[in-house]
Amino acid sequence: MSLSRPVAALALSAGVLLAIAPAAQAAATTQAATSWGPRYAPGKQAKAVGSLTAKGEDHAVLPTADTVKVTGKLYDLAASPKVCGWAVFRITYRDGNQLPFKHRNIRDCTYRSAKRFSFTDRDVYQVELKVCAEGKRAKPSLTCLYAGTWKTLYLSN
Repeated sequence: MSLSRPVAALALSAGVLLAIAPAAQAAATTQAATSWGPRYAPGKQAKAVGSLTAKGEDHAVLPTADTVKVTGKLYDLAASPKVCGWAVFRITYRDGNQLPFKHRNIRDCTYRSAKRFSFTDRDVYQVELKVCAEGKRAKPSLTCLYAGTWKTLYLSN
């Protein structure tokens, strides 16, 4: 039995699509790890360095990663015992069809000793960082949050 050329071409293209589908699915579940930093506070009174791993990027509705894990170290480089180093992360995530954000704050008040940190978030669209050095407080100041520019560590494409 012989196949006509159009039927043979259709069968060949279907085979190619079946071979490509598992590769595309595997690409959607791969992870992308990147190092970031060092990032400094104004006046270099604090420093943060670390890495970010994004797993399972999904581009169906709003492009997000299933999980993003951020690890790193924060250093207080201010000689004054009244000043602490802050690493403030702004995480933009998917909530339905909205992209709200939340902050994660890490504080280190131990001069020249590193404070290790690690956190994981789900359905992440963007991760940004700002490093500040300011007085001992429970939360970073509004100046730390809103003055200057955020440094993008991750943006889902």
